[in-house]
Amino acid sequence: MTTTEKDTAAAADPAPHIRPRSALAKLPRYVAGKPPAAIDGLQGYKLSSNENPLPPLPSVLKVISAFQDINRYPDPLSTALRNELSTFLDVPAEDIVTGGGSLGALNQLLAAFAGQNDDGVPDEVIYPWRSFEAYPISVGLAGAASVQVPLRADGTHDLEAMAAAVTERTSIILLCTPNNPTGPALKTAEVEAFLAKVPADVIVVIDEAYEDFVRDPEVVNGIGMYRKYPNVVVLRTFSKGAGLAGLRVGYSISHPPVTDYLRVAAVPFAVSQLAETAAVASLQHHGELVERIQGIVAERARVVEGLRELGWRIPEAQGNFVWLALGEHSPGFAALAAGQGLAVRAFGAEGVRVTIGEPEANSRFLAICATYTKGPLVS
Repeated sequence: MTTTEKDTAAAADPAPHIRPRSALAKLPRYVAGKPPAAIDGLQGYKLSSNENPLPPLPSVLKVISAFQDINRYPDPLSTALRNELSTFLDVPAEDIVTGGGSLGALNQLLAAFAGQNDDGVPDEVIYPWRSFEAYPISVGLAGAASVQVPLRADGTHDLEAMAAAVTERTSIILLCTPNNPTGPALKTAEVEAFLAKVPADVIVVIDEAYEDFVRDPEVVNGIGMYRKYPNVVVLRTFSKGAGLAGLRVGYSISHPPVTDYLRVAAVPFAVSQLAETAAVASLQHHGELVERIQGIVAERARVVEGLRELGWRIPEAQGNFVWLALGEHSPGFAALAAGQGLAVRAFGAEGVRVTIGEPEANSRFLAICATYTKGPLVS
């Protein structure tokens, strides 16, 4: 074959030898929340990504606006943030490992403790389903096998079934509380009972991305469980309550037998200087942050009460969102909301998650629900 013929063949099939890992063909794609469509005469609102509708605190914006050292690599250990968190949470700084959001922290954990072992058989990671959309993607990319345990009809974890799913191949169990996208949070007593059934060498992750919005005193506190159980790992983030989703900063809390390996698996420089500075400032002005978060919680209460007054039966809402289990009607409801300038998140033919947003957006959402008559959750 001449050089010209080779070039022609390459142009027709530019990369016939490039093949992705076989695992990728089995994985779902992450679907990010879309922005609202432009509707004449209507202010559009994005209620599809569980974002804080408010920007970071003015005091935080002031600090990061003065930041200039972007030409320098960040501290790979995020020492300033870990020290601030240590004081704020009363945990050793050595037990904290930062990551690019709580998902980044989870990926580090999976990289260290879940995958294919020397015998070629993958570890198993148990988690509720439906839950955080990234779980099956992250587990699959780590080389582990997903064991999905269906939620109960009320959107809560079936902890008995999750405990029964544990095998000798189980390496990690994920608990999402409050559960995204359905909303209920786990109670302390049920988590304690669950942990008593789980082998001590299985890591139990308590993913608390939405813990800032929890107001039920019976809901489990991950840090309390971490203090009592050496195999518990807590995930938290500054994306939601602090409004730093765009800066990607989260962290895990665990004991040295776990953190020693997490530091090996940690992505170097995953948390930028800007993100670390903003997170530290958010902790230093936590009182202001609580007031802001309480406003979102109050709006959540208004939306939940409004839905129930309209006859909607929805799961307990402890995050910054509500869940409408509309089944096959989910795409239609999302399209109806889009026509009214609201972007919401439909999950196939399962349900619709609606973030608590600006008061005007929440009121418009309730107005749509007042006239909607389809689906099993409407009286």
